[in-house]
Amino acid sequence: MTESNERTGPAAEDIRAVPVRHYGRWIAGALILFVAVIVIRSVATNPNMQWDVVGDYLFNERILRGLQNTLILTAISMVIGVLGGVLLAVMRMSPNPLTSGAAGVYIWLFRGTPLITQLVIWNYFALFYPRLGIGIPFGPEFVGTNTNSLISPLIAALLGLGLNEAAYMAEIVRGGLLSVDAGQLEAASALGMSRGKTLRRIILPQAMRVIIPPTGNETIAMLKTTSLVVVIGYFELMLSAQQIYAQNYKIAPLLIVAALWYLFMTSVLTLIQTQIERYFARGSSQTAPEKGWAARMFGFGGLRGGVAR
Repeated sequence: MTESNERTGPAAEDIRAVPVRHYGRWIAGALILFVAVIVIRSVATNPNMQWDVVGDYLFNERILRGLQNTLILTAISMVIGVLGGVLLAVMRMSPNPLTSGAAGVYIWLFRGTPLITQLVIWNYFALFYPRLGIGIPFGPEFVGTNTNSLISPLIAALLGLGLNEAAYMAEIVRGGLLSVDAGQLEAASALGMSRGKTLRRIILPQAMRVIIPPTGNETIAMLKTTSLVVVIGYFELMLSAQQIYAQNYKIAPLLIVAALWYLFMTSVLTLIQTQIERYFARGSSQTAPEKGWAARMFGFGGLRGGVAR
């Protein structure tokens, strides 16, 4: 009887869910918006910025030529760094102590000295070896050339940036390879697969999920690091801006021009990086939800809608 009354009695009052008021977030958002308005207004109305001069030189021929050289340096240096990093990572994980030790010494040497020092050494390599050649030790030289004619400022910049990057990429690749379960290597070995084939077909494709994000960061860092080649006199974006303001004394606007181009290029690389990450994260629980370009670049939205990256 009691059970029947409970079933036929008046329905329980619906529960009203009251959303939590996040007053702290509202206050923080208002403060950030207020500060942003002040900063934007200050930058836009500051006469010392000389925005008219910025517009005049933004697409200047020398600036664009320096920009082109910066992109070339970045691309070739990263190719050298990635290929060298993969080779060094494989050597570092080799069971052969000499191979592993050689890779370890390389990484120790190039990570342990400043990049600007390495650039200067490569530029003045003729002071150490005036002539480079191939021949028998303590015997005749078969092929040789003058070091100054062989190592131009461009070659010195590529050697300094690329070989230094290889040392850092080696640790990134090694970390990615170690992230793959060792049981898969053992299973491939039991099936008769060679070590090289196992690395190409099984280990590297899975390790790419771990390797890609820091590699993207290294590429963006390399884009900005190319400005260091100014010490060896190679013409790139920063040096082109310096040469122009050394003539017209428009220092502030030319620095803004260089900064705007660096911001534009790093923004493009950031968007490319996120797309590559999404490609290699297919089928993973860490796949990020679809977002607009601003959300992907600046992280608008936080944890809402998916996993924060």
